[in-house]
Amino acid sequence: MVTPTRLSALMAAIRPIRWASSVSEKCFGLALLTPAHQYPLGMPLRAGRRVEAVDWARQVGGYLLEDDYDGEFRYDRHAIGAMQALDPDRVVYAGTASKSLASGVRLGWLALPAALVGPVMRHKRLADGQSGALEQLTLAELIDSGGYDRHVRRSRQLLRRRRDRLVEVLAERAPRVRVTGISAGLHAVLELPEGSPGEDELRSRALRSGLRVHTLGWSRAGGDDRPPERPPALVIGYGTPPDHAFEAALDALCALLES
Repeated sequence: MVTPTRLSALMAAIRPIRWASSVSEKCFGLALLTPAHQYPLGMPLRAGRRVEAVDWARQVGGYLLEDDYDGEFRYDRHAIGAMQALDPDRVVYAGTASKSLASGVRLGWLALPAALVGPVMRHKRLADGQSGALEQLTLAELIDSGGYDRHVRRSRQLLRRRRDRLVEVLAERAPRVRVTGISAGLHAVLELPEGSPGEDELRSRALRSGLRVHTLGWSRAGGDDRPPERPPALVIGYGTPPDHAFEAALDALCALLES
């Protein structure tokens, strides 16, 4: 059973969070965090919050799952160290090649506490046997040869240019839209100005225009729990369109925001 909860609730008073509607008084045993680049708002988890999260895991005898899904794509900041270094016995580090190579590769990795290695290996065998041997060997060769790092650096440069172009075009054609969450990753948050159509209406219009965007509300723990200080917003990805289609996608996005 997975129960979503706001991070601010998890950190409040460093107390165990209890299941919202459980017949048991048992506390949560696992918290999923994206500390290098939070989705969808795009900020890193501050050092103090990281320490608080690790303290919580120690207090309840639980674990933190550190999902580093796109931390290698950073543009305006230095690399952020993994939380796992704070307590390797309480933090599971998860990485993936889905963003850096392709989602179809279906390769990821876990840095596990020693106590979890055996159980995780058993569950992996029961779930799907093993990942493809050819794909694993190819990725290992890429890493050993330095080819993977070179590929990530090239991709980072391309994505930085795309991000900069996105910001430039929006400033020209939709200046009332505030672009946030762009120091890293493959997506941006577009905060909508007062008087704009609602998130869901804009999402429907986007689909009719051939664009797929998410709303900020889609990522909330509850459907209508937007804090009053948080404006409505769209979450857009800029890593997917091929180069030849990127400008057309930007034009369609701006037309949507101007409507």
